[in-house]
Parts: sequence; C-alpha cells; structure tokens
Amino acid sequence: MLTIIGCGNLNRNDDAVGVIIAQRLQQYLAENPHPKVRVFDCGTAGMEVMFQARGSEKLIILDASCTDSPPGAIFKVPGKELEALPEPSYNLHDFRWDHALAAGRKIFLDDFPQDVTVYLIEAENLDFGLDLSAAVQHSAELVLAELITIISQNVTA
Repeated sequence: MLTIIGCGNLNRNDDAVGVIIAQRLQQYLAENPHPKVRVFDCGTAGMEVMFQARGSEKLIILDASCTDSPPGAIFKVPGKELEALPEPSYNLHDFRWDHALAAGRKIFLDDFPQDVTVYLIEAENLDFGLDLSAAVQHSAELVLAELITIISQNVTA
C-alpha cells in the first residue's frame, strides 16, 4: 500500500501546496482507481497523518517549506531525516507531521511505514489568501507529474 498525504493550510496561499497536490491526486485516482494507493488531505492535523499512514508500506508526505531557499524549490527528503518526537504538550496544534512520523513509528512499530519520503516546496507567500504563487504553482505541477508516475509504477508493482 502506498499512502500519499498532503499537509498545509488552504487559507495561507503557498502553505496550501501539499493539500492542493493531494486533492489533484484524489481526482486522478477517481478517474484511474488503484486499490494499492490511498491519498489523504490532512490539512494541519498532524495526528491525522499518523493514523492515515498506519498500515502502509510506503508513505509520501507533501508540504510547503520556509527555509530561505528560492520560491518553488523542491526538496525530496527521506522521512527519517525530518521526524522528531514532539515536546510534551496538551495542545494538538503543536503535533505536526514530523512528530507523526516519529510517534507513529514508536506506537505502531511494524505497522508503520519504514519507506517515507517527504516532498517540500519552498513557499513564497504565507500570508492569508487562497492563491499559490507562480513559482509554487509550477513546482506543484512538477511534483504532481512525478507522483502520477510513481502511482503508475505502483500499479504494475
């Protein structure tokens, strides 16, 4: 099972890129169904990431980044390099997808994917709004095309 999860906030311009790619992939799978591929829009719910990833062999996470790199830069990073256990807190808003990777592995053991890849697209604009910047939109199209290729390969695997 391949699980793809889009993260981000649809109301913060480029922060929505992971969710938008996930929604486009859901449309693609509606027209090209495959029982071994699941796609979720988890928005800003880190805890949801942990539960949706459970039981998958491979996991791909999509999100925006803010690293002072050029807008639209695409980073493809092994999940192990980004996972981090959360600080103790009673606020679930503090529980992000990077925490979900570490906690999921610790809680679900062998029922949590070992093969995790994270696609990050560098944001240009994180202000309130509904539009992706041109650079991020272009990069989203590139990542979408790569993921459709991965899904197609997973169909024959």
